[in-house]
Amino acid sequence: MTKSIIPRYKLMLFYDPVPAFSDSYYQFVMNEMVPTAQNWGLYMFRVFHTAWGVDQPLRQTEFVSEDLDSIQTLLGSDEWQALEAKMTQYCTNYHRKVVKFKPGFQL
Repeated sequence: MTKSIIPRYKLMLFYDPVPAFSDSYYQFVMNEMVPTAQNWGLYMFRVFHTAWGVDQPLRQTEFVSEDLDSIQTLLGSDEWQALEAKMTQYCTNYHRKVVKFKPGFQL
């Protein structure tokens, strides 16, 4: 059953996937990163493969939450720190930010 939430905050991840690791990257995101975020009360919202050029990362992944505390708790956890370290094995130019949710595209 799908859970309905009212998104109020967004965790945004920006990065360039390394093509040589595309299969491993996909397996990692779907089997580790997304389930972990969901266990902490965040939900994958959408993923963009951008076309902004060399000055912006190619990938933008967004998770949403009803409250800021869930995001802050996740980001401060050892579990998430380990996931981010593993993520950097599959991508470059990784960074993240937390913003108030808006329904349209956000940078």
